[in-house]
Amino acid sequence: MPFMHPLLRKNYGTWRWHERPRPGVLRHVAASGDEVWTVKAGTQRQLDVYTVRALCAIATDLADGHLRFTTRSNVEFMVGAAERVDPLIARLEAEGFPVGGTGNSVSMISHTQGWLHCDIPGTDASGVVKALMDAVHHEFTHEEMPNKVKITTSCCQINCGGQGDIAINIQHTKPPKINHDLVAGVCERPAVVARCPVAAIRPAMVNGKPSLEVDEAKCVCCGACYPPCPPMQINDPVHSKLAIWVGGKHSSTRSKPTFHKLVAAGIPNNPPRWPEATEIVLTILDAYKSGAKPWERVGEWVERIGWARFFEETGLPFTKYHVDNWRGSRGSLNSSAHLHF
Repeated sequence: MPFMHPLLRKNYGTWRWHERPRPGVLRHVAASGDEVWTVKAGTQRQLDVYTVRALCAIATDLADGHLRFTTRSNVEFMVGAAERVDPLIARLEAEGFPVGGTGNSVSMISHTQGWLHCDIPGTDASGVVKALMDAVHHEFTHEEMPNKVKITTSCCQINCGGQGDIAINIQHTKPPKINHDLVAGVCERPAVVARCPVAAIRPAMVNGKPSLEVDEAKCVCCGACYPPCPPMQINDPVHSKLAIWVGGKHSSTRSKPTFHKLVAAGIPNNPPRWPEATEIVLTILDAYKSGAKPWERVGEWVERIGWARFFEETGLPFTKYHVDNWRGSRGSLNSSAHLHF
């Protein structure tokens, strides 16, 4: 509260209505008649100190020092008069911060930390975001999609990026390679054994030292063993690929929350621009934009036309990796965000 715009504090809880006069701009009107205009702009997601200072300078000059960041690292500036909006937009765009991300657009992509901060990544999620946002710049600055599109990226299969309309995740395709000389001094072996979701890891003695071994027939190459035990290296420059999933949704709006499903596998993990993954995402977005009904999210569109039609519309190959016959979660996994007693 101490950092809120004064008009937000004054009218807290008493807003009457709001609208979007243009992409990237929100107008909220309170019962008192006060108006707050919010201008949303995209950033490069990984923020350096120079970018933060540039954004703070814009806020100081044109927004009375008030800004905030969204969970997807969009930056929002609040002003109390309509005539202050256009100069703010002009300054942001002149300094390279596109205004948009509201309404039926492709919002800023959320991602895990990647190579910059995380200690277990198989790819650079933030780099994938930069490449993709360059490619979907028009869809960020315009509201032309059937509904909002939330895209996520994740640098390992633990998937901190979460569920998304479209998700780009790493995909390990080979079991981990174990450095047996280091396991005893680095890893708490019972914890590593317990962490494996398919019971493919067990204790072993190798060259007279306590170590671990992997039953490769059981291993699903998920990478869950690598975080607690770095000597079980699973990242591979050749065999770690990207995979694209669609149809995930956190909210209960219109339909219940859903898990995203695999639609493309074995995509080259090809920095710094990841052209193969970018092309597939653009293909999916084009098919969704032209085929979905108004207000359908990506998953709702796919459920309506069916998965067979989805693969026809996108031209993606259907392979054995898309067949999912696991039913173990149906009795125990609640996919609704509502509380039940």
